[in-house]
Amino acid sequence: MQLIRKGKVKDIFRLESGNFLFHFSDRISAFDVPIPSTVPHKGQVLCRFSEFWFKSIGFPNHMIRVTNETDMEVRRLEMIPLECVVRGYLYGSMYERHRKLAQKNGHSSIPLKASRLAKPIFDPTTKSDVHDTQITRNDSIRLGLVSEDEYDFLERTSIAIYKVMSNIIESRGFIIADVKFEFGKDPTTGQIYLADSIGPDEFRLWLKADYSPGKDQKSFDKQILRDWLINKGFRTQLESSIKDGSLIETPALPPELLNELSRRYVWAYEEITGMKL
Repeated sequence: MQLIRKGKVKDIFRLESGNFLFHFSDRISAFDVPIPSTVPHKGQVLCRFSEFWFKSIGFPNHMIRVTNETDMEVRRLEMIPLECVVRGYLYGSMYERHRKLAQKNGHSSIPLKASRLAKPIFDPTTKSDVHDTQITRNDSIRLGLVSEDEYDFLERTSIAIYKVMSNIIESRGFIIADVKFEFGKDPTTGQIYLADSIGPDEFRLWLKADYSPGKDQKSFDKQILRDWLINKGFRTQLESSIKDGSLIETPALPPELLNELSRRYVWAYEEITGMKL
């Protein structure tokens, strides 16, 4: 077994069979930056949540089997260099873009935060180890990231999968506000498979009973980490460092935040899947 990539939260090994092994760690990242802290049980939640979704969605995926609590064997794919984001609610970076555009154009009314969109929107980004950025259909094709047919397939498929997940999640008393998918091609046949992982690192999750548009929502994903970092000024410092190339020190997280993050991950997993961790 050979380590071929150590990611922000996941390690990838090449097996003798030619397949890959994903090891889901307890590491965490935010705003595309690794954080020097670990979240108890996070690796287990990500591995088992991914297994649940791959089995539930009904679309061909790269999972072969789960080998233990934190490891999953997957088929080798040539990854498509797009993060396929689907948004059902106006929140996060999409809300910030709409808010800034309204202010720039002198509009007095700012879109209602956390409001449900008329229909799910495909909002892809580049796939980067440094910082993902939004990308249009035309630019995705012009840069050779995908063909026209591939882009349309990814858009159609991503929205369809989001709807399947939304139906399951809403039946369990939650709302999935948005989600990020990744896809890859079989190097021999060219068939496209759903890949990577699907868990609270990839989607934004709210309780239906607590949902109230126009304000920040209580989340059962890593939003509480993002909020904590924003309150500490980390996001502002990060944006400045991206512009001028300066170094930034990533803060260590307090134990109570890590424990609460772990509790929410585990509770959401158990409530949605009906299985104990």
